[in-house]
Amino acid sequence: MSDTLIISISGVRGIVGKDLTPDFVARYAAAFGSVVAGPGKTVVLGRDSRTSGELFSISAAAGLRSVGCDVIDLGIVPTPTTQLAVEHHHAAGGIVITASHNPIEWNALKLVGSDGVFLDNETGVRVKNLASSDAIDRVGWDGIGRTIGDPRSIDRHIEQVFSLPYVDTDAVIARGFKVALDCVRGAGGKIIPRLLKELGCDVSVINGETDGRFPRAPEPVPANLGELSEFVKKTGADVGMAVDPDVDRLAIVDETGRPIGEDYTLAFAVESVLTKKTGNVVVNLSTSRIIDDVARGFGVAVTRAPVGEANVARVMRETNAVIGGEGNGGVILPELHFGRDAPLGVSMILDLMSRTGAKISELVERNPRYVIVKDKAPRTVEVAPIYGALEKKFDGATLDHQDGLRLSWSDSWLHVRPSGTEPIVRMIAEAPTQEAADTLVAAAREVLEAQ
Repeated sequence: MSDTLIISISGVRGIVGKDLTPDFVARYAAAFGSVVAGPGKTVVLGRDSRTSGELFSISAAAGLRSVGCDVIDLGIVPTPTTQLAVEHHHAAGGIVITASHNPIEWNALKLVGSDGVFLDNETGVRVKNLASSDAIDRVGWDGIGRTIGDPRSIDRHIEQVFSLPYVDTDAVIARGFKVALDCVRGAGGKIIPRLLKELGCDVSVINGETDGRFPRAPEPVPANLGELSEFVKKTGADVGMAVDPDVDRLAIVDETGRPIGEDYTLAFAVESVLTKKTGNVVVNLSTSRIIDDVARGFGVAVTRAPVGEANVARVMRETNAVIGGEGNGGVILPELHFGRDAPLGVSMILDLMSRTGAKISELVERNPRYVIVKDKAPRTVEVAPIYGALEKKFDGATLDHQDGLRLSWSDSWLHVRPSGTEPIVRMIAEAPTQEAADTLVAAAREVLEAQ
């Protein structure tokens, strides 16, 4: 197997032309259709704007139809739009062709179950095993599935967001916010400008084309938002917003042009919900302590789950959570669906600004400040021995082995884990100061390099 072909709970990812080829995609889609659907069942298909997306969409549809599945092809849409369409059509499942935040040379298949949530690990393993076997049962000439469209999938997505009790559309419209938007030439250009205009915003857009030719690294982390920061200052915007190529993650730039970090997207959404409804909050192990601080203000505890949207969604269901998500800018609201949703995040943040009358910088300053440092290294050795060395080095820390190793203290934490989307080891630390967070990450890197 290629070292860049990654099969995980997130689906299957690889480099276009090396790992992902039309025949590989068709075979994997056929295996997925066989496991979750079958002849006569429906599978929803969506994609982001990557240049390989159309080719792989045709391949995936062919694979699905070859095992008798009917295909509802949405074209270029956000990942959460596809998830919502699976539920709307009562489909057996869905495939999203997107590598999310990965660099431009990558693409992927994200696999969605009938509940609109990414596949659980057990089902994902069944798909993987069938795809690598010779046991896929193809239909004959009279059983081939058909392909139809769904031109209203984005319309419904916006309507569902606006129907939520956490978005006072009239109040937001009355404020007339100025918004600077960076869609990184991904699928966001299909929905976010329209959503903002329907919320009465004066919208200025960069990289709104949906041609998949990303002008910068596509992950919406502060280091990649320099152009948006300058654009916020140039346009005098109240807020800057950036999404990743498949529009499940949202990052914010304040009115001064400062990227505030993706964790605040979720923190603001948690505050917005808990103001109106008390209940459990679930986040992943790499999410900022800011969420704990916000939840504590409402007398609510935070439960942590392994990294990965499907993992967070599962724990949210188990704990009957009212909101959850991941610190990478992904907001999950069960009343909409169990998936990260940037259009939802956009609407909830504007609602919070409208309701409080506060600027983004003021909303940030209301919470304790932490510094979060995210680093990575090539995954060239077994990761397990690193955990033991870190436990010995940081004797006395609270340990969590749900997903790699998370060591935590009263005001800081360090999380080391193999990525599920890239051939790397992630090292994430948070502390009250830059120096303290840097020290934790440096310690992890030192242990990693000593192996």
